[in-house]
Amino acid sequence: MQSDQYDYLPILMQALLAIGFVVATIIISGKLGPKRNSAIKDKNFECGIESVGNARIPFSVKYFLVAILFVLFDIEVIFLYPWAINFKELGMEGMIKMVVFMSLLLVGFFYIIKKKALKWE
Repeated sequence: MQSDQYDYLPILMQALLAIGFVVATIIISGKLGPKRNSAIKDKNFECGIESVGNARIPFSVKYFLVAILFVLFDIEVIFLYPWAINFKELGMEGMIKMVVFMSLLLVGFFYIIKKKALKWE
């Protein structure tokens, strides 16, 4: 191995140690933990409310659409942060590229507003 590859050895060791710790904790807690099953403990329970009906009801597509749109517009922050940090070094070219990027995002945002994708019924 070259000296550059040796630099990654501590990262590999830390990752293996972390994975080993998680696996060992799960296995040991499964072996040592109490196993007392009862009808009351095996009952479905959520937030103190008794379960009513089937849990396998279909979700509206709007739910998934709103979730995807949230992720899409949340990802834009990932692109804005490095741009804001390097704003002075990028100069006018960086500014123009960001204006184009933000314009495309705004076009998409106005499109979903026009299609009423964010209206919750």
